[in-house]
Amino acid sequence: MAVELTLAGELYAQATPAGAFYAVASPQPDNSRQTLLSILRHGEHSPLSDGQVLEWTGADSVEDGLKVLFRLQRLGLVRGVETPMPAPQERLEDVLPALIGRLSDKGKAVLADDNGFYLAASGYPHEAAEELAGLAGDLLALHARHGRLLKNNLKLATEAWALVDPAGRSELGFWPLYIGKQNFVLIIGETPRLQNQEFVTLIQALNNRYA
Repeated sequence: MAVELTLAGELYAQATPAGAFYAVASPQPDNSRQTLLSILRHGEHSPLSDGQVLEWTGADSVEDGLKVLFRLQRLGLVRGVETPMPAPQERLEDVLPALIGRLSDKGKAVLADDNGFYLAASGYPHEAAEELAGLAGDLLALHARHGRLLKNNLKLATEAWALVDPAGRSELGFWPLYIGKQNFVLIIGETPRLQNQEFVTLIQALNNRYA
């Protein structure tokens, strides 16, 4: 017997850290990714409605749209909350250093673009941040050249790169973030904390600016 899906009360749709990561981890569009990006941009503005379900999922009916959201919820990519998490109201340039710093256990992070320039840095001096941003740009180009091997032949689902210690722990990681037509690389020194709510806030802020 089929189960009828309905919206549960006055809840706001909110992407989880895993959902925010999935939304920007690949440049290849898909229905789940587009739905998550819509939630990141508009989810805080009003409780979820049938109209939003149709608009965000691109489904032909509310029932089909709810199935999309239910699947994302079961995968731990989206959740319903009573109080939404607002996007930063300050200038993006002002909030980025502290925001990305919380994504490393040592407060060491850089946000760079695909041209090799850095937008913000935490825990690194200017010269080191410049060099890391240049390295990130080279890694994006390297990944693009060998993407077919990594994705199709080796079936690797990630585009992130890392320098690891003998135990396999990351000492320096590079995470591409694809937002609209703009590509970024999040560079994190020591242990990453991408499961934090600050990561959702970062993607939300970048999505509002660049998507």
